[in-house]
Amino acid sequence: MEQRYATSPEQITGATTQELRDRFLVQDLFVPGEVNVTYTHHDRVVLGGAVPGDAPLALPTYDEIRSEYFLEHREVGIVNVGGAGTVTTDGEVHELPKGACLYVGRGVREVVFANAGSGDEGPAAFYLFSAPAHTAYPTVLTLPGQGTVRELGDQVTSNRRSLNQYIHENGVKSCQIVMGVTSLHPGSMWNTMPAHTHDRRTECYLYFDVPADARVVHLCGRPTETRHLVVADREAVISPSWSVHSGVGTAAYSFVWAMAGENQSFDDMDGFPVTTMR
Repeated sequence: MEQRYATSPEQITGATTQELRDRFLVQDLFVPGEVNVTYTHHDRVVLGGAVPGDAPLALPTYDEIRSEYFLEHREVGIVNVGGAGTVTTDGEVHELPKGACLYVGRGVREVVFANAGSGDEGPAAFYLFSAPAHTAYPTVLTLPGQGTVRELGDQVTSNRRSLNQYIHENGVKSCQIVMGVTSLHPGSMWNTMPAHTHDRRTECYLYFDVPADARVVHLCGRPTETRHLVVADREAVISPSWSVHSGVGTAAYSFVWAMAGENQSFDDMDGFPVTTMR
């Protein structure tokens, strides 16, 4: 388990490109035959990736979280960004096509990832977003299109997108996770504009379906002193509560957004018009 310690805005004023990437960009989550996780001390979120091969993969526990099993004191949202797969929770099998989301509550002892497709679509690739949990909620599978869908943006401003809310206060119940998937329409590249912060939550973006020859320029930092990260396919960005999060790609793409912190109100954000940003 890689650890990333919490940061303040003052710490990135003079940061180099590599220092910014080391603090906020999470790479190499999706390695065939492995489960890889990164622990950020911002709201004690754990990001992970699991890519099963011929054999299933079990979610291990880690000394850093001081638990008998991974979900003893945690909950997790799982989104499949690869081919068809299954997630088995304490013996119950859940089938996840690409884009499906599985919420697994506190107290589930065993989580096992496996492939379920023909192989033509590639292996399953499960993205994990976990946060501490104070109680247990039921495990719930949501298939693509079954969540609360919001159509946002405009083609004129190159940010037409479909936002699918899965885990949220009016959807799948959780202790503190809010999670969903946004897909940009063809010809659109901006994912969030105007940019905003959540002073009460940490948010992470996992970019996927980014073409191999494309990149996303992700804006971060304070609104009056922005920085940027150049992000490739299946790489994640940690956004502390004080940091804006917005991005533009060289082609259309999708991303998993997930938050944890003080509340679960999706619209609890502080927006910053682009004319006020620097």
